[in-house]
Amino acid sequence: MTIQEKLQIIQQATGLTQTKLAQHFDVSFATFNSWWTGKSSPRLKMLSVIDELFLEVIGQKIIPTAYLAAKKQALIKKSKERKNIISEILNNPDICDNFILKLTYHSNRIEGSTLTEKDTAAILFNNVALRDKSLTEQLEAKNHQTALNYLFAHIAKKGNLNEQLVLKLHSILMNSLRADAGVYRCHAVRILDANLPTANYLKIPNLISGIIKTATKKTNDIIALSALTHSRFEQIHPFSDGNGRIGRIFMCAMLLKANMAPAIIKQEQKQLYYTFLYKAQTKNDHSLLENFLCDAVMDGFKILERA
Repeated sequence: MTIQEKLQIIQQATGLTQTKLAQHFDVSFATFNSWWTGKSSPRLKMLSVIDELFLEVIGQKIIPTAYLAAKKQALIKKSKERKNIISEILNNPDICDNFILKLTYHSNRIEGSTLTEKDTAAILFNNVALRDKSLTEQLEAKNHQTALNYLFAHIAKKGNLNEQLVLKLHSILMNSLRADAGVYRCHAVRILDANLPTANYLKIPNLISGIIKTATKKTNDIIALSALTHSRFEQIHPFSDGNGRIGRIFMCAMLLKANMAPAIIKQEQKQLYYTFLYKAQTKNDHSLLENFLCDAVMDGFKILERA
């Protein structure tokens, strides 16, 4: 495979522009563009850096155990520096609004919404009705906001993570959008663009019960537990629609329960997210997903720090 082909795959997977990729590799745009067009080749050291990123985006990179452990320890340190993250979020409207905006915009965008971040902010905080956007997309944004507000209040009251919470969140998310809001699917489904079997719908209640037991286990590694729970939940695919959004909201619940910042999974990283999730589900290797979640949670801490 040529360097141009690798760079194109990296660009497609990360969603980064050539300018952003040049910044990532710490070279000028002109230098990067000459690699992109084949007019020149990177030096040996830079080829190694490109190959490492290429292996990551195709799900083949090996994450050193010590490296991943260090990233987790950095998150634990930040967690211990804050007494009660959910109270901090609720007591600071600007931080709360920023979490709601970022989580809503990115999660809906991952699922195909065409709303920009500016559109989403106008809908969520100014109750603006956008004439050039579908009513469904706007309602999805408002419902996601309502679901997050419900979750934050639930966690603040030390509410349990249980099946009732999952169903309640789905009923809010799909309110006025689907007749089966808050109800498990009663038919077979497949995950688009993935050769991955989903659960028989008759087994969903028992499988979700198992997910809840896993999610509520005592652990010293909430990142590993979150990755495991999220990958299993998404493969079960318990609902007719909204599985990705509910899975990400529930993961935020797990993190907040552990006094961690919510994970900001960015829409620009959609393909990376799907690649790492798929590897966790098919190879039982959660290292790339855990590494990805470490970065997503660190982005959550940046919101807390107003960085």
